[in-house]
Amino acid sequence: MGRLAQTDGLTEIQRDILATVRDFVDKEIIPVATELEHRDEYPAEIVEGMKQLGLFGLTIPEEYGGLGESLLTYALVVEEIARGWMSVSGIVNTHFIVAHMINAHGTQEQKDYFLPRMAAGEVRGAFSMSEPGLGSDVSAIRTKAVRDGDDYVINGQKMWLTNGGTSTLVAVLCRSDEGHDAPHRNMTTFLIEKEPGFGPNPKVPGLTVPGKIEKMGYKGVDTTELVLEDVRVPADRVLGGTTGRGFYQMMDGVEVGRVNVAARGCGVARRAFELGIRYAQQRHTFGKQIAQHQAIQFKLAEMATKVEAAHQMMVMAARKKDSGERNDLEAGMAKYLASEYCKEVVEDSFRIHGGYGFSKEYEIERLYREAPMLLIGEGTAEIQKMIVGRRLLEEYRIAD
Repeated sequence: MGRLAQTDGLTEIQRDILATVRDFVDKEIIPVATELEHRDEYPAEIVEGMKQLGLFGLTIPEEYGGLGESLLTYALVVEEIARGWMSVSGIVNTHFIVAHMINAHGTQEQKDYFLPRMAAGEVRGAFSMSEPGLGSDVSAIRTKAVRDGDDYVINGQKMWLTNGGTSTLVAVLCRSDEGHDAPHRNMTTFLIEKEPGFGPNPKVPGLTVPGKIEKMGYKGVDTTELVLEDVRVPADRVLGGTTGRGFYQMMDGVEVGRVNVAARGCGVARRAFELGIRYAQQRHTFGKQIAQHQAIQFKLAEMATKVEAAHQMMVMAARKKDSGERNDLEAGMAKYLASEYCKEVVEDSFRIHGGYGFSKEYEIERLYREAPMLLIGEGTAEIQKMIVGRRLLEEYRIAD
C-alpha cells in the first residue's frame, strides 16, 4: 500500500472492508486477470468470491441482508477492484446502480422482493437506457411501453447493456407517453426478471439478448444488446409504481454510476502508476535505472499528481451524494477528470515500458486497451462538460 490515494476520516469498518477487498484483489484477481482478459472469459470464480465477501450487498440496507455501506465505501471498493481488473468492477457496477434505484425509488413490495436476493448475489442487476443510434441522447429513446390490462407491452431495441447476458434483472427505460410536452416526463422504468444467457429468453417471451458485442477492451464482462418484441411486464414492475418517473430515477442511478466510473479511472490509473514506477526501477539504460533519468522522473511526478487529484475529487463527489446533497456537478467533474487522467497516466506508463508495453506479456498492454472505455462510459467527456457548464451557470448566474 503506497502513499497515494489515501482517504482521511474512514471508520474502522470501512478500513477493514477495504483491507479485505485489497487482499482479495492482490491474491485472486491480479494473478489471473490478464489471462482471462485475453481469452475474453467471464471471471466466474472471482464473482463467486465477491459473493462470499458480501460485496453484492455492500450498499443494500442491513434490513434487506446487505452491509448498508455508503456510496463512499462503494466507490473505494470499486477503485480497489478496478486496480485489479476493470471488467470485474463493471460486473458489480450495474448491480449497485439497480439496487440503489430500487432502494431509493421502489415500492415496499419491490424492495422486499428484490433487495434480499440482490444482497446475496442471487439476483444480479443490469440497467438499460441507450439505444442504437442515440448514444447519450436519452430523451430520444424509442422503446415504447403501452398499457394492456394489468400489463404493459414493450417493443424496442436497447444497446450497451453491461451484464446484459449474465444478469437476471434488468431495469429498462421506456417511453410510456403520458401526454406531457417534455419528453423526460413520458418515461418509465420497468423491472424485468429474466434467465441468464444469450438468445431468446425462456422466462420472458419476446425478449432476446443476441450475444456479446466484441470490444477492443473491457473484456470478460458481457456487453450486449436487448431486443424486446411484445414483451409483457406486469404493472407492479413499474419502478416505484408510478409511470412518468423513469428519467429522474435513471439520472439518480447514473449519478451513482458516474462516481463509479471515476472510481474505476482512479483504480486503473493507480495500477498503471504502480507498474510504471516498478518497471522504471528494473530497467537499465546507459548504466543506470531509467528511473534515474530526469525525463522519467518528470513522468512519474505527473502521473502521481494525477492519481492523487482524481482520487480526491472522486471522494468528494461520493461524500456529497452521501450527505444527501445534489452532486451532479461534482460527479460530472470527477468522472471527467478521472477518466481523462486515467488515459494519460496509462499512456505515460505505457511509454515508460517502451517496446515491452506493446507486448501482451505485460499488464500495461491490457490497461492501455481498457482506459478508453472510461472516456465514454456513463456519458462521454463532452456530456460531462455540458453538465458541469450548465450547473456552473446556475450557481454563478448574474442578476438581470
